[in-house]
Amino acid sequence: MNKTLLLLPGDGIGPEVIGEVHKVLDALALDIDVSEALFGGIGIDTEGVPVSDETLARAQAADAVLMGAVGGPQWASQSFDTRPEAGLLKLRAAMNVYANLRPARCFPALADASSLKRELVEGLDIMFVRELVGGVYFGQPRGIEDLPDGGRRGVNSHVYTTEDIRRVARTAFETARQRGGRVCSVEKSNVMEAGLLWREEVTRLHAEDYADIELSHMLADNCAMQLVKNPKQFDTILTDNLFGDLLSDEAAMLTGSLGLLPSAALGEAGKPGLYEPIHGSAPDIAGLGVANPSAAILSLAMAFRYSLDDEATAVRVERAVENAIDNGTRTADIGGTATTAQMGAAIVQSL
Repeated sequence: MNKTLLLLPGDGIGPEVIGEVHKVLDALALDIDVSEALFGGIGIDTEGVPVSDETLARAQAADAVLMGAVGGPQWASQSFDTRPEAGLLKLRAAMNVYANLRPARCFPALADASSLKRELVEGLDIMFVRELVGGVYFGQPRGIEDLPDGGRRGVNSHVYTTEDIRRVARTAFETARQRGGRVCSVEKSNVMEAGLLWREEVTRLHAEDYADIELSHMLADNCAMQLVKNPKQFDTILTDNLFGDLLSDEAAMLTGSLGLLPSAALGEAGKPGLYEPIHGSAPDIAGLGVANPSAAILSLAMAFRYSLDDEATAVRVERAVENAIDNGTRTADIGGTATTAQMGAAIVQSL
């Protein structure tokens, strides 16, 4: 049977960058069954929910799911549980994709587009392994409550269990074995009990099964500083849901643009992976045809690598993106004037 890929274009620039993904898939002409579903704000407007039960079922049945982006100012006044972003959290939880791989690689031709000096970022290649279905984004209790004095109280719970930590840490160690053999585990064990548990469990797993990997620990605030001071000291960074969200976005600017960074969210072996560019829906440029599709296309490459069992095609797509950039095709976020369609066409031409 053919492999199956479900595309969720979403909102804002999502449909534009996923449109370029379609063109890459057409050019590759592989035996993959590709379909689409509504997701995010467009799902709210059309179906009344950010992600329907039918879409969840289709995602769980696919071999891989690739989404564009969700959200926009028109849905910002809705309650947290009905916003487009709630659909994304629900999708991640339903697919149980607990390990989020976010590479931060600086293409040689774009070293001068970074916010840091060339010597600090040239050759940069970091892999973030972020826990994705636990921590403060999912912990209970949560909510906003009224207080007797007329004020209000907002609560979010940062919760992790031994199993939550060990399974994502295992992914980080296994990933590091395919890279530089070094893992830096990041938390706030000095002020957070959940952070202390994180450090203890990662240390224990390392001693049990991964003594061949070099393990270090770093507090999250120090990691943020070190990423702009000496980013090439890192190989694989393991961290929780909140810190992974923040630190990987910081690292994005080291590479030159959010528009260049893909991600893979993986769960148990044999289960579908969820792939997405780490940029948002960018409502300020939606519809202008200037969004950079590179991150979405690189996310497709990760889907080929981790879920569609096609490493050769993954490498082919990654090289096509790099070749297009090397040849001077660049959107505004990386110092050029190419449109979304022109960038996509250059990548297709380089396949």
